[in-house]
Amino acid sequence: MSSLSLAVRDSTTMLRRNLLHARRYPSLTLNLLLTPIMMLLLFVYVFGDVMSAGIGGGGADRSAYIAYLVPGLMLMTVGSTTIGTAVSVSNDMTEGIVARFRTMAIHRGSVLIGHVVGSVLQCVISVVLVGAVAVAIGFRSTDATVLEWCAAFGLLTVFALALTWIAVGMGLISPSAEAASNNALPLVFLPLISSTFVPVDAMPGWFQPIAAYQPFTPAIETLRGLLLGSEIGHNGWLAVAWCAGLTVLGFLWTKSVFDRDPK
Repeated sequence: MSSLSLAVRDSTTMLRRNLLHARRYPSLTLNLLLTPIMMLLLFVYVFGDVMSAGIGGGGADRSAYIAYLVPGLMLMTVGSTTIGTAVSVSNDMTEGIVARFRTMAIHRGSVLIGHVVGSVLQCVISVVLVGAVAVAIGFRSTDATVLEWCAAFGLLTVFALALTWIAVGMGLISPSAEAASNNALPLVFLPLISSTFVPVDAMPGWFQPIAAYQPFTPAIETLRGLLLGSEIGHNGWLAVAWCAGLTVLGFLWTKSVFDRDPK
């Protein structure tokens, strides 16, 4: 069997293992998924009238704010779902299963690949569920073409891949599952200080550059442009640059930590 065939076989086995773990212990995934859904319902039905007036949607009509909010909540869902990946990786490291895998005749990188692919699949499923809730409460994207929908799906997928590699690295360096969860909190915190809930130009002047050029805002604005027809501008290439940079950084960091000889 060639090295490529061995890598594919072992990575598929590790992917199946991680998906079975997610199915047998769904509480963590459900808790992480419920956060963006609750945020969606909270900001639509509790703050919707005030927030829609703030973005020009009119206080009596929440539809404009629902359309504005959903792309940001989709990316927030990606960030919150990857916290589960950091916790899962940390559990594998601290419970000794990875040490056992190191002694077995399996492809070394398959352990990480299984976590990464499994996490991306979970992120995609979570985004679909959040999108379904959004459609149920009034979100519509009637002007987007099939090509734009495919581009939006591709952006969500590569963004999930980028954050997953960062989350795997956080899980590897964390001494416990609790520490991994805490270390990965920026993946949930950053969407809160992006353009998810309010436009960047409505924020204090000194804070606008921070909100505008962090990873989530360009991706959110690109997603809004694809689904809602708003202006994308420079956000498109910024989103691609952040995804590529975070993926490469996360991969190199994760590989370096994982390849380090255990003490």
